[in-house]
Amino acid sequence: MHKFNQKELVGITALLIHAAKIDEIYSDNEKKIINNFLKNNTSDETLSKKIMSEAMELESNSNQLLSYTKIIKDGSKEMKSEIIEQLWKILISDKNVDQYESNLMRRICGLIYFSDKESGEIKMRLSKS
Repeated sequence: MHKFNQKELVGITALLIHAAKIDEIYSDNEKKIINNFLKNNTSDETLSKKIMSEAMELESNSNQLLSYTKIIKDGSKEMKSEIIEQLWKILISDKNVDQYESNLMRRICGLIYFSDKESGEIKMRLSKS
């Protein structure tokens, strides 16, 4: 498992929030997935709340959001895979992936140089569990 620094966590969390909101329904289940991601990657709840607050602010300016993919692009394949997995968890949590969500995933994969094939494999694995 990749160990993310605070700046990475803010950007990744903002990306997760953006993915959750893209279908205009930011469900409790999606919030839970994001909170679990933070809980698994931070040392305490205070830091998680700070990161969530910064991420929500960042997500509200989505032009700046895509610049955060640059951090991910330079990361390891393992890091990219973990992030794509978190994004798919959010997108399939409502059992319906619409065209905007699919398009977002293709754009993110393109921006971070992650193959559509591997992204699809992660989606299939998560869909079965």
